[in-house]
Amino acid sequence: MKTWLLAALLAVPAFASSPGASKSWDFSVLLDGSKIGYHRFELREDEGQRLLTSEASFNVRFLFINAFRYRHTLTEVWSDGCLEKIEARTQANGKKLAISGSRDKDGFIVDDGEATSSLQDCVMTFAYWNPEFLRQPRLLNPQSGEYLDVEVERVGDQPIVVRGEEMAASVYRITARKMELTLWYSQDDEWLALESVAKGGRILRYELT
Repeated sequence: MKTWLLAALLAVPAFASSPGASKSWDFSVLLDGSKIGYHRFELREDEGQRLLTSEASFNVRFLFINAFRYRHTLTEVWSDGCLEKIEARTQANGKKLAISGSRDKDGFIVDDGEATSSLQDCVMTFAYWNPEFLRQPRLLNPQSGEYLDVEVERVGDQPIVVRGEEMAASVYRITARKMELTLWYSQDDEWLALESVAKGGRILRYELT
């Protein structure tokens, strides 16, 4: 079940750039229609930079036993549309991952605890809150530290129910190694939902609450 967790991170609508501005978003996480946890995001403007923090917690139960347990925390600092710093911690059924990175004069340096990688100067994660991410050929996975080739396709328009109300939405599909995500956005570029196929054909879904 680990593949579908690799990129299900971050997304918010257009964000006011006034100093001290902040906004938070809460998503219910469902597996085959049953709620298994939450993923919360907060974006804050601070002295010309954007600070994003997120926290996720999933528990998949089978016959009253926790069959899968997932915890994830993330902090990202952005400046001029580029990632400046990242710190991420993940626990997936006892396996621990830790990613850190920062931008310097030589590019963006990522450390996954085993090796360091030097990436291009302006790096972006799967930052759904920034429409520019849809134009990027490569994105940094904030859980694994991998710098992935991605393809983005606009699928079309379709209605979606959000907070009990139906609204028009644009649908995009993002594919990368071992992952495929479907995303729904409002006409104001607000991320509304995410869907991915989990192990065994099960459907993982994020819904804005």
